[in-house]
Amino acid sequence: MIQSKLLWGVIAAAMMFSSCDEQTYGIGDSLINDADQLEIEAKTFSNIATRTVKSGAVLAPTRQCYFGKVKDPETNSYIKSEFTTQFKALESIYISPEENIIGRYNGRAAADSCDIVLFLGAAFKDKDSLFAMKMRVSELDIPIEENQLYYTDFDPASLVRADGLKKDKMFSYADLNASDAEKAAQDYMANVRIKLNSPYTAKDGTPYNNYGTYVMQQYYDHPEYFTNAYLFNHYICPGFYFQLTSGLGVYTKIYKMGMNVYYRVDSDEDYSATLTFPGTEEVLQTIKITNDENVLNDLESIDTCTYMKTPAGLFTEVTLPVEDIMGGGHQNDSLVGAKISFQRINNNVQSEQSLGVPSNIIMLPKDSITNFFEQHKSIDSKTVFTASLGSNNAYVFNNISNLVANLWKTKTEGEKEDSQWTANHPDWNKVLLVPVSFVTSTSSSSSTQTITRVNNSMSLSSTMLVGGSNNRHDPIELHIVYAKFKK
Repeated sequence: MIQSKLLWGVIAAAMMFSSCDEQTYGIGDSLINDADQLEIEAKTFSNIATRTVKSGAVLAPTRQCYFGKVKDPETNSYIKSEFTTQFKALESIYISPEENIIGRYNGRAAADSCDIVLFLGAAFKDKDSLFAMKMRVSELDIPIEENQLYYTDFDPASLVRADGLKKDKMFSYADLNASDAEKAAQDYMANVRIKLNSPYTAKDGTPYNNYGTYVMQQYYDHPEYFTNAYLFNHYICPGFYFQLTSGLGVYTKIYKMGMNVYYRVDSDEDYSATLTFPGTEEVLQTIKITNDENVLNDLESIDTCTYMKTPAGLFTEVTLPVEDIMGGGHQNDSLVGAKISFQRINNNVQSEQSLGVPSNIIMLPKDSITNFFEQHKSIDSKTVFTASLGSNNAYVFNNISNLVANLWKTKTEGEKEDSQWTANHPDWNKVLLVPVSFVTSTSSSSSTQTITRVNNSMSLSSTMLVGGSNNRHDPIELHIVYAKFKK
């Protein structure tokens, strides 16, 4: 018990020490008071191989949309994001009795108008706010189902209703239809409004003067279809596909969205009302990312550095020298420290259009990346670690000793069962550096934020890192601290 407590004290001290920038040599006496009981050894490994690998399609967040197309001035490549969304019927939905609706079409209640509003996040670059863009909004024939995984290469074009609603819309990030006073209001958000006021024909052939009238009359005929999102999406409104058909220079996160039906009510005092169907986090959204594959292939082949590029672009692969670390008589030692950093190379292309730099990345085993995202696993500091871009312009992982130990354990146990295990698992000692975004929640009793989900980053980012097989900078170093009890 005393030895166990002592070793854990060493581990804790080494982990604290590894967050500093000083060399790890000669720290034995500083870790514990009674250093005679332990042997402490520090080594630095400089044979860290890295390379760029294409990410391919990545699992897309199903509650997050980005839209637009830009050109990366560093690589002259184009990046485009399109999306689909469903809308939800609120549980508290209410429309006045049909006979009280002022608007009429074919003898029944009719909407005065209908629209979809997209509220936009921050502009990619402020000067791009006036760039002219064109989108096409297409009605889906069937809803995109919830019980599936959707990657960024998912193409919803085959789900579009051939004879359904289609609406083209010219827009810019800066809404030229909004007045300066409206834009100056505290609650103003940049938005795009797509009006759905053209004549509409439902699947059963029934004509309506606009899409809003179709929704209203369906409510009167089938109120049960408006009781939850599933029924609404399957029987009333399967959703819409938002495609970018022309334009360049806008790429933005869709902060929120909604479909609105406007109508007037005949009462003692006539009034106007709005029926809103939000595109909330409770309904499904998908993202389709289009990258220039030729450019990605070229960047992947560069050996004087490595790249990380989002969305759905490039990762950096790292080969950890696990056998070297655990060899040389260290097979039974405890790893109490393993620090590695990846220095960023500044972009030499000076342009106001340059993409941002990934803020947060994770390191995880290459062969576990699919399960990590599909099973919504967390950062456990055992096999998955996170780092942010620091003030030293580097991503620093202060202690990945658990990861190294787990890779070694997996290999040794695998070889006990299969002599060809290593040959059959060529990526066993490889990890990936992956840019991510975090979904967080704040505790009600404190201001502490907890990461509740890790998503592949869909924002625009690109950076080079020191490394590659023909690295021209200082080598990437992995600093290891061992500890074992003296015999």
